[in-house]
Amino acid sequence: MSGKRYDREFKLYAVKMVVEDGRKVSEVARELDIVHQTLHKWVGKYQEDQEASFVGSGSLSPKEEAEYKKDKRIRDLEEENVILKKAMGIFAKNQK
Repeated sequence: MSGKRYDREFKLYAVKMVVEDGRKVSEVARELDIVHQTLHKWVGKYQEDQEASFVGSGSLSPKEEAEYKKDKRIRDLEEENVILKKAMGIFAKNQK
């Protein structure tokens, strides 16, 4: 089963069978025909952050998205500062 992709709903279904129903990882994995190590990894990821688990490729978790926006805002402000410093230098030369 290497390389097979599972959608978010399937992963949540499998994880909830373990977490909420109290079933064994190996039992659920066998029933759903997935590798038990994979299911174990999904359970760990779900327990870390239930809201943002399994966001999908190309998507960011809410925490990562907030961090990205903050970093982008910092970069934009630093760029604005550089531009303003250059403008101040130009205007200072013209005042003489």
